[in-house]
Amino acid sequence: MSAISEVFGKLKAQGNGALVGYVMAGDPTPELTPLIAGALVRGGIDILELGIPFSDPIADGPTIQAASVRALKAKTTPKMVLETAKAIKKQHNIPIAAMTYYNPVFKMGLEKFFTLSKRSKVDGVIIPDLPMEEAADLKKAAVASGTDTIFLAAPSTTNERLTKIVAGTSGFLYLVSHFGVTGAKTAVADSTLSLVKRVLPFTAGRIPLAVGFGVSKPEHVKRILAAGADGVIVGSAFVNIIAADQGNPKEMLAKLEATTKKLKQATLK
Repeated sequence: MSAISEVFGKLKAQGNGALVGYVMAGDPTPELTPLIAGALVRGGIDILELGIPFSDPIADGPTIQAASVRALKAKTTPKMVLETAKAIKKQHNIPIAAMTYYNPVFKMGLEKFFTLSKRSKVDGVIIPDLPMEEAADLKKAAVASGTDTIFLAAPSTTNERLTKIVAGTSGFLYLVSHFGVTGAKTAVADSTLSLVKRVLPFTAGRIPLAVGFGVSKPEHVKRILAAGADGVIVGSAFVNIIAADQGNPKEMLAKLEATTKKLKQATLK
């Protein structure tokens, strides 16, 4: 069982949900990323999703697009992100999933990417622009390195395709809560809760179900977990804090930790 699967299993046995926290590595500087990760860990995240900046992040909204621009301006590279993951692992015993688009992985080469990922103790990869049907080579390389391949399902995913995605994903299934791109929302739509309930029969007893895109408040977390999800993924809410306080790291880290604590509290029974 992978480290990611173990976390979900432990939390489920306790009756609690998982909090997955996303940040863009290198935003606002590579040196700050381990400190940002530390603030999230102290706040209570269960899994860290570490973004690799890319010039064309098609699944992301303005918040994370801007974070990617800042990280690229700070000269952050995929290799640097993997080294950052390694540094975080030395300080914190927490599973890390690298979120990237396929172009940087393809350019580096699958074997090299997963060799470096394994050395950096990265536990999983999330590649939103690589369809499951085209991911056989990546999946093979990931399995060989002991890395979870986390696939995404969306509101438009048919039941037939959902069955295949559930069979192919590992670690957890990333459920995109709504049409469109990432970004903090003011409320959880009823359609998101209905989507969770539609997907649950496919994942129950097979793979943990985590919901992302738009989750930003404790009440969002409570409603999604009450609908049956095993975890939530929060990204833009953290990235907004980083953007707002990038000139004041001390204030930024304090706000990140405080916000994480409130979100984590909402996952507890």
